[in-house]
Amino acid sequence: MRYYDSIATPIGPLLLVSDGEGLVELGLPERGKLAKPPADAQPSTAKLRTAARQLHEYFAGTRLQFDLPLHPSGTAFQLEVWGALLTIPYGETASYKDIAQRIRRPRAVRAVGAANGANPLAIIVPCHRVIGSHGDLVGYGGGLPIKRWLLAHERRFAPVPKLALTA
Repeated sequence: MRYYDSIATPIGPLLLVSDGEGLVELGLPERGKLAKPPADAQPSTAKLRTAARQLHEYFAGTRLQFDLPLHPSGTAFQLEVWGALLTIPYGETASYKDIAQRIRRPRAVRAVGAANGANPLAIIVPCHRVIGSHGDLVGYGGGLPIKRWLLAHERRFAPVPKLALTA
């Protein structure tokens, strides 16, 4: 059985979908409106309470890393790419080429882009942190304005590195 809930956020309503054990989908707003819930899912705030709370904390700037059971469906390659996305630190970015190198497939840049675009857990698996090799913002399922907003939001709340002072 699958369950869904929605939450209001500064970027619009987000759709959360669970398989009862973990999060399987985070639907970004579609033209400012809530994405359509899966036909086989039933509403349940209780099943998605922790995910909703952590997303609210993220948008408040108090959560820099998610701690949720994730159950995305994808190919072995997609799962490998999505795992690499989880290593991009909050407030930072990486290029498609960087991700291809992290998974030890340096020639798979386009395939990494396709896997990034198929990510069912946007924000939580931070595909918005992936940029073009020249630092340009490229493609985002929620649209570039949402990608810009998320990156600016993270830059605003990212921890400042501590400098070691020597006497």
